[in-house]
Amino acid sequence: MNASNLHLLQNNGLDATTIVLIVLGAIALIVVIFLMKYLNLYVRALFTRANISLFELVGMSFRKVNANLIVTSKIKVVQSGLTVATQELEAHYLAGGNVPAVVASLIAADRAGIDLPFKTAAAIDLAGRDVVDAIRTSVDPKVIDCPGVGSGKTVISAVAQDGIELKAKARVTVRTHIPRLVGGATEDTIVARVGEGILTTIGSAQTHSQVLENPDRISQVVLEKGLDAGTAFEILSIDIADIDVGSNIGSQLQTHQAQADLLVAQAKAEERKAMAIARDHEMKADVSENRAKLVLAEAEVPLAVAEAFRAGNLGIMDYLKIKNVEADTDMRNTLADPPDHSE
Repeated sequence: MNASNLHLLQNNGLDATTIVLIVLGAIALIVVIFLMKYLNLYVRALFTRANISLFELVGMSFRKVNANLIVTSKIKVVQSGLTVATQELEAHYLAGGNVPAVVASLIAADRAGIDLPFKTAAAIDLAGRDVVDAIRTSVDPKVIDCPGVGSGKTVISAVAQDGIELKAKARVTVRTHIPRLVGGATEDTIVARVGEGILTTIGSAQTHSQVLENPDRISQVVLEKGLDAGTAFEILSIDIADIDVGSNIGSQLQTHQAQADLLVAQAKAEERKAMAIARDHEMKADVSENRAKLVLAEAEVPLAVAEAFRAGNLGIMDYLKIKNVEADTDMRNTLADPPDHSE
């Protein structure tokens, strides 16, 4: 404040002491506001040995970090006997992670005797997995129905080699495999693989009776395939909850095949019939054509006889012999085929 401004203030009735008091009051007000905002958090951290200073609390505000959430989470970590740096909690918060869920999973894993580093828990959380549920499932295995509820199916339908359909339901007991949780396949993959294994096992059975007599054979064969490879779970057991006999698919397929063969045979028979009818029409046309040629040839005989008379190659006696032969032929034909007088 320069001399002219001070002189102006003094002229307005304000001396230097009053100005100093105003400035100190403003500073005191800022300090009070600051203490009201951070003192409670600092005291909580101090008495719980969370080791978070006032400067760190102020820095959280500048970094857009929820100081209350970080302090509360750090207190839980310290009270549980774990070691997690405040910077790690802040970094996970800034990355969009669920800090309380990660802390809860660390505490649950420590109580269950599971080695779960903070980085692993944070990676699981950032991958979109429920890390708390993963730890709970690792301690308390869960049961998955196969087929799944979301598949729209109630049973797994498979056909044995004798053509009999079997309808099965399975229950798969799994637990979370923490090292494979990041990048591992989900429950849907487990359900799909188990369903495929059941289909293969039933389909390879020679008769449906073998499957009905030993349903645990399905579980054994499916478990031996290592269906949990590459998934976030470890399969503990596969239990066949129910298995029923369905339709005789083999006989139905044979019936459909026989019907199809019958239709093919009928089509071929119709084709042969059509070809025979066409051939018959062709033969009749050939006969009619040959008869016409015969009539034309017979019409030329009198002309040839007349020409023979004119040329002197045929005498009257020869002509009479021809007529006698024709009459004799007609008589024989009449005797061989007498006329029908029944009309």
